[in-house]
Amino acid sequence: MQAKVGDHIVVESETVGTPTREGEVLEVMRGQVGLRFRVRWQDGHESIFTPSAGSVRVIAKAPAKKPQPAKKHPAKKPQPAKKA
Repeated sequence: MQAKVGDHIVVESETVGTPTREGEVLEVMRGQVGLRFRVRWQDGHESIFTPSAGSVRVIAKAPAKKPQPAKKHPAKKPQPAKKA
């Protein structure tokens, strides 16, 4: 599982009837045993999460869009006054 800070994870429940949990990865901790993640869950609490095989989906953080330069509009030519 390749998750980075800012990615969202969805943890599927192993128990029927228990809802999935969703959270944002705050920190990736690499150790001798494997990867662990500090996650802020939807309900606001944070915990250290060690995923097991097949229990997590990673939703990559959307890349930040670069601001587009303002489009220049050609100057409008003054219209001649209409005679009545």
